[in-house]
Amino acid sequence: MELFERDRTYMLAAMEEAKKAETLGEVPIGAVIVYKEEIIGRAHNLRETSQNAVTHAELMAIQQACEAMGSWRLEETTLYVTLEPCPMCAGAILQSRIPRVVYGARDLKAGCVDSLYRLLNDSRFNHECEVVEGVLAEACGEMLTSFFRSLRERKKAEKLERRRLAAEYGNENDTN
Repeated sequence: MELFERDRTYMLAAMEEAKKAETLGEVPIGAVIVYKEEIIGRAHNLRETSQNAVTHAELMAIQQACEAMGSWRLEETTLYVTLEPCPMCAGAILQSRIPRVVYGARDLKAGCVDSLYRLLNDSRFNHECEVVEGVLAEACGEMLTSFFRSLRERKKAEKLERRRLAAEYGNENDTN
């Protein structure tokens, strides 16, 4: 299979993980790690569900892949993730020696692969990664945009309902 098609195929698997996160009310980010054409780690964000700051998709996929490989070194693997990794995840990628990272959408507020910093290509570290950005970027970005739009609409509706109830409750007190 051609590299471009392989990247699209595995990014679709990462997007499936992101959809799992979304069904849980989590920010829809998914990740898979591939070794010799086999997915050895797959995960989605669980930060809200677990109330644990480190349950990012990338970190949990790395943990699974380390268990599958029997090593903390994930050489000869590729990480596919729907959103550009944050500083914490970029650090874990470097520490686990993942040689290739493919991501979908840029994260202009926290991305540390291309947007804010270029941690995975900083020659001062003892490891650098090949980075491929923008694979299915539009679809990955739209998933996030849609999620946050829906979240804002839901919060706005809840706020309006609280105001309505407060006004109703206030009117009842006025009539008593």
